[in-house]
Amino acid sequence: MYSFDRIQELAEPKKAARANDLRLVWGNQETIWTISRRAMTARPSARILELAKPKQDFGKNLYRPLYLYSCGRESMIWERPSLVDFRLPSDRLLKLAEPKQCQAAYLLQRPRSSPEWPVSPAALSCKASPRIVELARPKVLHPEFLPAKKVSKFAQEAIASPRTLELAMAKRLHPDYMPVRDAAWSVTKAAKQAVATPRLVELAQPCKRLPMNLTQFNPNAFTVKESAKKAVCSARIKELACPIKR
Repeated sequence: MYSFDRIQELAEPKKAARANDLRLVWGNQETIWTISRRAMTARPSARILELAKPKQDFGKNLYRPLYLYSCGRESMIWERPSLVDFRLPSDRLLKLAEPKQCQAAYLLQRPRSSPEWPVSPAALSCKASPRIVELARPKVLHPEFLPAKKVSKFAQEAIASPRTLELAMAKRLHPDYMPVRDAAWSVTKAAKQAVATPRLVELAQPCKRLPMNLTQFNPNAFTVKESAKKAVCSARIKELACPIKR
């Protein structure tokens, strides 16, 4: 159940945070405030006057169709304007074309005035040590290195003998070679009609164990016996364990 008085109480507008604040009145949707007297008599600074200047037209009032500035223009390549429209560059372009000058603090702090500096007398009169002379020598080729020989004209025009052609042929597989059998192969007709012997049927039966709710769980039921760990397989088992040779 809900209370009607509670709904009426929640529906009332929220009271103002400050009772004496005339700027905050609930229900007043005025977005334009009255300009104060100080704002009307204030004088703009030099920076504000500079920012208030309109953007200069560097194109010298060059007329272009409006569709060239939109996304639906016919081509990305503009037509070359006539020679009448080409004039001298503006003062702004000349100023931007000037190279950037270094600051005075940097000129005072840099160690030298040019990237090229004279070699000191100590460097001119120094003598290289035996180690530097050894490192300056070019690397010697290995004694067993043989440079690539050029093929003689007789070798290029030579005709191979039948024995050379026979040795150049790729090695063939043995006639008794059998390729690796696929993981899945078709079952033969004899295997489909085979009848299992009573021994195979007996071996194919799953191991029967009592359900867990009727017998007590033994965690050591599937551990390997010590006698099985020490068992030695016979020669027959080793023979049967060998893979089939093909």
